[in-house]
Amino acid sequence: MLDIRAAEPSDAALILGFVRKLAEYERLSHAVEASEADIVRDLFGPNPRVFCDIARWGGAPAGFALWFYNYSTFRGRHGLYLEDLFVEPAYRGRGIGKALLTRLARRCEAEGLSRLEWMVLDWNRPSIDFYKSIGAAAVDDWTVFRLTGDALRKLAEQP
Repeated sequence: MLDIRAAEPSDAALILGFVRKLAEYERLSHAVEASEADIVRDLFGPNPRVFCDIARWGGAPAGFALWFYNYSTFRGRHGLYLEDLFVEPAYRGRGIGKALLTRLARRCEAEGLSRLEWMVLDWNRPSIDFYKSIGAAAVDDWTVFRLTGDALRKLAEQP
C-alpha cells in the first residue's frame, strides 16, 4: 500500500500544499512565502540543490520529506539535512514518517554520508517522542541562529 518515490515536476503543487499544511501544524502559516514556481525552480531546475520524496498510500498523496546535502567539516563528509517531514493526519500511525526517514537513512548509508539531521519545534512532543523512538538524539548544546529580512540586508550592506 505504501509507495515512496522521488518527486517529479508535476508534484510541485502537491509539495507546496504539504509545506502549507506543515506550516499550519507548526503554527507558522504566516511565514510561508514560497510559490509553486519556487518549488519548480529549486527542485527541478538545471542545478537542483534541494530534493523531495513523496509518499503515497494506496495511490493517494500521504506525505513528503524535503531534504538537501550539508557538510560537516569535523567529520570531513557530507550529510543530509531534512528540512521538512510531513504526513497527512489521516495517514499517521501507519509507519509513513518512519518509512520516509528510513529511505533517507539508506541514502546516507549508500552514499557514505556521515549523518541525517533535522530540527523540531520544542513544543512538538509527538514528533520528539517519535524521533527518540527511532534512536534519534536531541542536540541540546547548540543554538540555531538565523539572519533574515532587514537584519540580513543590513549585514550584506556592510563594507
